[in-house]
Amino acid sequence: MKRELDFEKKNFAGALEIVKTLGEKGHEAFFVGGCVRDALLGVACEEIDIATSATPQEVQQAFAKTVAVGESFGVVLVIRGDLKFEVATFRRESRYGDGRHPESVDYTKSPEEDVRRRDFTINGMLYDPLSGELYDYVEGLRDLERRLVRTIGDPEKRFGEDRLRMMRAVRFTSCLGFELDGAALSAIRAGASGISVVSGERIREELVKILTRQNPGDGLRLLSSCGLLEHFLPEVECMHGVQQPPQFHPEGDVFDHTCLVMDKLYGNTDGSYSEELAVAALLHDVGKPPTYSESDRIRFNGHDRVGAKMSEDICRRLRFSKKQIRRISELILEHLKFKDVFNMRESTLKKFLSLPYFEEHMEMHLADCMASHGKTDAYDFIREKMEEYGREEIKPTPLLAGQDLIDLGYSPGPVFSEILGQVEELQLENRLSSKEEAVEFVLKNYPASRS
Repeated sequence: MKRELDFEKKNFAGALEIVKTLGEKGHEAFFVGGCVRDALLGVACEEIDIATSATPQEVQQAFAKTVAVGESFGVVLVIRGDLKFEVATFRRESRYGDGRHPESVDYTKSPEEDVRRRDFTINGMLYDPLSGELYDYVEGLRDLERRLVRTIGDPEKRFGEDRLRMMRAVRFTSCLGFELDGAALSAIRAGASGISVVSGERIREELVKILTRQNPGDGLRLLSSCGLLEHFLPEVECMHGVQQPPQFHPEGDVFDHTCLVMDKLYGNTDGSYSEELAVAALLHDVGKPPTYSESDRIRFNGHDRVGAKMSEDICRRLRFSKKQIRRISELILEHLKFKDVFNMRESTLKKFLSLPYFEEHMEMHLADCMASHGKTDAYDFIREKMEEYGREEIKPTPLLAGQDLIDLGYSPGPVFSEILGQVEELQLENRLSSKEEAVEFVLKNYPASRS
């Protein structure tokens, strides 16, 4: 069938040239997968993938700059200027022995055979940009119109080939706002434990996509209701049923609150936030179940510290980098400090505002408030203080450094940290404003420390 589809101009020009070049060399080539789906939905697509009858070797011979990124799967990157396009050779179904990778790759010249081994019908349409012809062998267009995520063929078989497809089903369902086909949902529930064979890296990548696309709260709820979450994030699954003080959390238990936080974060930022912030928001209250206590009211004493430590263990399991783990852990560790900002000394407040990635602390706090009691007093107060102080006053250039103390006759040692810390405190409180004043303060208050 003929369809006029719009693609992002810069990507389209490069992808069109690839299809045209392959066609001139006697090969079939089509746009495939998510880019076709998104174009049919009228959504801008970030990248265009191409499927072709050309073998990887023929693709490499056809273009000057290529990289064989997945040669065992028949995938070659074709580089056009500053853009990279994934070009995959048509292949037919093969056996997946480990639930992750095919045991062999069998190329075919049939585009229909290639489509029928793919995951979901809405991702299984081919588009010829030269003729405007849409090829739909699996009723993907019908499912797109019905807003349905359905596997191509038997869902148990599709998910058995690659267990990560179960998480992909959740992602497409939530971020597109679609419904998950009943047979697919049943197959996921029956095979959910199989997600444990998938590497931490691949689970992390799919989880981050769920958390940073539209409707992340729905994605989290579906991960839980279909039985996947308990197998790779049991610490989040056990948030269910953990009640909170209703005067602070009228929205419900810790799991409901976490889902709402994810949705508020997406809404407040138009989906523009880092994966570290997304994971920190997911795990910010992960310390509540193990710290739950009830006396005069429900309390979670120390859940910030416990949660920060738990997040480090979880993120190591999901193969985040050390730098990412520190960033996520700090966001969780500091998230309760906002309640104290009205009573902080000026120096303490400025140190708080100078934390690395402080805007992320602010975004998480705002989402946290909006997903619970709705009060944003602390957020508004800090915004006013940031405007009042300005960047230079929040983190001014230090008045003294270690070399200055050596020049004054002090011997390097633990006292340096004490002296410089005290000078910084007074500088942040505007009680010291010049190097001369700082030197005078040090000589007066630390005479015994000099050599």
